[in-house]
Amino acid sequence: MANTIQPQKLFIASCIALLVTSLSFGIRAGMISSFGVDFHLNASELGIITSTAFWGFPLAVVIGGFIVDAIGMKRLLLVAFLLHLLGIILTMTATGFWSLFISTLFIGMANGTVEAACNPLVATIFPNNKTTKLNHFHLWFPGGIVIGTLLVFGLEKIHISREIQISAMLIPTLAYGYLFTKLDFPVTERVAAGVSTSQMYRSVLSPLFICMFILMFGTAITELFTGQWIDVLLKNVTENSILILALTAGVQVLGRGVAGPVVHRMSPTGVLLISAILSALGLYLLSHTSGNMIFAAAFIFGMGVTYFWPTMLGFVSENIPESGALGMNLMGGAGMFAVSVYMVFMGGFYDSIIVKQLPAGVSLDAYRSAAAGTPEAQAYAQATAVAGPEIINATLVIPLILMVAFIGLFIYMRSRKKTSAQVQIV
Repeated sequence: MANTIQPQKLFIASCIALLVTSLSFGIRAGMISSFGVDFHLNASELGIITSTAFWGFPLAVVIGGFIVDAIGMKRLLLVAFLLHLLGIILTMTATGFWSLFISTLFIGMANGTVEAACNPLVATIFPNNKTTKLNHFHLWFPGGIVIGTLLVFGLEKIHISREIQISAMLIPTLAYGYLFTKLDFPVTERVAAGVSTSQMYRSVLSPLFICMFILMFGTAITELFTGQWIDVLLKNVTENSILILALTAGVQVLGRGVAGPVVHRMSPTGVLLISAILSALGLYLLSHTSGNMIFAAAFIFGMGVTYFWPTMLGFVSENIPESGALGMNLMGGAGMFAVSVYMVFMGGFYDSIIVKQLPAGVSLDAYRSAAAGTPEAQAYAQATAVAGPEIINATLVIPLILMVAFIGLFIYMRSRKKTSAQVQIV
């Protein structure tokens, strides 16, 4: 069996699977506002719907982390294929809150299952270059966002229906499903190395892992909440808010594509520290600038979040290898769960800011659904132009905290490396 393993083909199929994950993110991010208008959903309801993908993801990725060693990565990926297929079809036929909720849950679970299998798969087939290859793998997440957002932007301009836009995800879904049925898979790296299950559980309870687990909350919220809600938050600050998401994702694609030299020149902790600094600066500028300067802010923010997710996973895989697939999947689950909770909270906060900007006692839905050019529509636009930057400014606190935490992690890892070197000399 080992002779039939084809690492490069497995990697390509994994990238296509992740492309579907990111297309679902990018295409749906471009439709959040229209879902609200068409189905008369307020920001709190939109927050619940979008957050569903982010708690469906950790549900699947954590379950996958516990069972992937036993059932194998191939079976998990076939489950992901079926969930993606169901989620896409249900989104195309959605009629309101609950149909969107269920379809989003299926897509979130599919996305999580892809990560549950593909992250350990990449680490297994490239054992000597994990962080770099994980960055190369994860460039397809922002890559799909670029494709998805530009697709929505272009098709909206020529008035192509939402159902046709969503159906574009079916092509790569069918492609990765077909490829994975044909390819042979290795066992996970932990199983191949003979690391016991008890060792694995001890490693995910170590202080270093717990620290990284908590920090994953902040890195994921900084990157994914801002990206998923950018069209809502900046829609009335700039006419091309969805292009901001495409720009930040484009920067991530380029950055992850050259991850090898970056990671080799700097330590992973140094990369994470600089990422936090640039993310904080980018969020500050997004909430305090307007016009074309917003695109400069988006560029800086994109640079900041480029290496967060794959470097966090790579750090754990390289420095706590006994944690195996479970460790990587718990990290991914932690990040997405944090985003889901944050989205629900900030959806309500966003509505409360808008209500304060409108006349007392009015119906928020009436103002949101008002015809263009009416006083109500103008008042709502002015209210959202205030609310969006205020939400971004509140989120700025998170990368500021991360900056302090990563300074501490940087110092700790350097001291640990020195201690290890001294022990080897002795």
